[in-house]
Amino acid sequence: MAARQLLRAAPGRRGYSSAGSAEFLHRSIVPTMHYQRSLPRLPVPKLEDTITRYLNAQKPLLNDDQFRKTEELAHAFEKGIGRELHEQLVAQDNQNKHTSYITGPWFDMYLKARDPVVLNFNAFMSFNPDPKPEYNDQLIRATNMTVSAIRFMKTFRAGYLEPEVFHLNPEKSDTEIFKKIIRFVPSSISWFGAYMVNAYPLDMSQYFRLFNSTRLPKLNRDELYTDEKAKHLLVLRNGNFYVFDVIDRDGNMLKPSEIQAHFKYILNDNSPAPAFPLGYLSSENRDTWALLRKTLLENGNEEALQKVDSAMFCLSLDDFPIKDFVHLSHTMLHGDAANRWYDKSFNLIITKDGTAGINFEHSWGDGVAVLRFQNEVFKDSTKTPAISPQSQPASVDSSRAVQKLEFKLNDALKAGITKAKQKFDATVESLSLNLIQFQEGGKELLKQKKVSPDAVAQLAIQMAFLRQYDQTVATYESCSTAAFKHGRTETIRPASVHTKKCSEAFVKELSKHSTEELQKLIVECSKYHGRLTKEAAMGQGFDRHLFSLRYLALSKGLALPDFYQDQAYARLNHNILSTSTLVSPAVQLGGFGPVVSDGFGVGYQVQDDWVGFNVSSYPARNGEEFLQCTHKSLEDIFNVLKGKKIGS
Repeated sequence: MAARQLLRAAPGRRGYSSAGSAEFLHRSIVPTMHYQRSLPRLPVPKLEDTITRYLNAQKPLLNDDQFRKTEELAHAFEKGIGRELHEQLVAQDNQNKHTSYITGPWFDMYLKARDPVVLNFNAFMSFNPDPKPEYNDQLIRATNMTVSAIRFMKTFRAGYLEPEVFHLNPEKSDTEIFKKIIRFVPSSISWFGAYMVNAYPLDMSQYFRLFNSTRLPKLNRDELYTDEKAKHLLVLRNGNFYVFDVIDRDGNMLKPSEIQAHFKYILNDNSPAPAFPLGYLSSENRDTWALLRKTLLENGNEEALQKVDSAMFCLSLDDFPIKDFVHLSHTMLHGDAANRWYDKSFNLIITKDGTAGINFEHSWGDGVAVLRFQNEVFKDSTKTPAISPQSQPASVDSSRAVQKLEFKLNDALKAGITKAKQKFDATVESLSLNLIQFQEGGKELLKQKKVSPDAVAQLAIQMAFLRQYDQTVATYESCSTAAFKHGRTETIRPASVHTKKCSEAFVKELSKHSTEELQKLIVECSKYHGRLTKEAAMGQGFDRHLFSLRYLALSKGLALPDFYQDQAYARLNHNILSTSTLVSPAVQLGGFGPVVSDGFGVGYQVQDDWVGFNVSSYPARNGEEFLQCTHKSLEDIFNVLKGKKIGS
């Protein structure tokens, strides 16, 4: 999901009109895409490095005999067919300097997947509440967030959005003077200018897909569709679909008071929920959905579907308040499919009590773009809200401006929706979500002890799984490669010989180790995890490289090399622990479903003085017990780092 972030929210410099409704969030001195042309290219790692890293990741998962077999296959691959494929990949990459070697295969991986997007691919991030309680009203928050989202879109399209830059030395690079100089450096070399002051511009090629975009179901491979000319918003409430224009003929945003009036009209509409809610179709298997969509089109729904697909984004208004964090996670991760359109690039979800979140489709982009959007929308809607609790909706005829979409359904479509609902309900019924907050320390203490906060969170996950299941299993941590042109993500493999040794010492051999020895083991884990993270962020992991070589072999019609038929390769890619982290002032919570039926989806955040985990699982695993074990692991790690002796 949201990759380990290289993010700083852009500073907001805004000149608002007296109506408080400027068209833009800010006007960046440096054009939005100024660095894009000169971004470095994602490197294709050396094959020998990839094989070494692969074997390092396999070591903790295999016994000696299994490892010897895997090692033989890996070295044979490296000397034989793997070498040929690698050379072809490098040659292909050299001929496509406008993009990265992972772009094509990664889009295909997502778009050819036939599993439903909800729970399998879509992730969520929920917003913090507005600091001013009276602004957490559904109508007020929906209006303010929609206005901020439109401002973001307009700012981005006008080239005024601050470029996304990771500043290692912000005192030098995040300054007016540097920006005034760099804007005059030609975009073909501008990246190097930023690099000279230790600033790393990030790829922004995904951002255009945030708006007016949808994943269209097609047989075998879906398509991404974007229509930047569309001026309307899609609003779902009670399973009904509404659209209205939020941009006028001259490209100006509708007045916030008019948007407020239209939302009020929709919230007050007492049309019954449809007997066959169309939203369920977007939760189906992609081939099933593709065939049903074809039927929808043939049944005279082309115009209505076009409105759905081309809408700026989907705003889902739910008619209930949020009870607790578990309810929040369920609502934002899947909710009621009648009131979602999971194929939109994102759904902005706002519940009765003004709780807000984003559920986003993953094929078009990664957490970096979505999180930047969330940060800007949160900051803009809370610091300079377009309307206040005292604002009156405009006196406009919403019944003329707002169109309720009607869909013509034949028996086949009704049966399709009924079946989709049954499947969706059964899957959701089997999904468990569990959360904990560890309150006895966080980032501050860990940095004081000179260990990586992320390494400690990952070590706790390894330790917890060992305590619960007496096993070390394939673990995936997402890392952004947005520092490169058209970079996506790379995998960090947090399960290592170091975490295994350390976990076993804590869980199985506590009496044999002194506190100092345990501290040393934690430090070793931290150093190694730091190295893996740095390698992944620099495009030097092994997963994407091996994935691309396999993709190349299959696309050339070659027999799948023995290396890929090794059970150990399949096991490593059956990610029982799928993990991802984010920390942002705008985000309260993030999460995603398990990627395998016997796995855990682990979203976590390490804050200054606490650590939070949000875990999803199906009946094959017990998430509640896993989090109890995680809490115990964190307790032990923190106590050891504080120099305390711990008992088993």
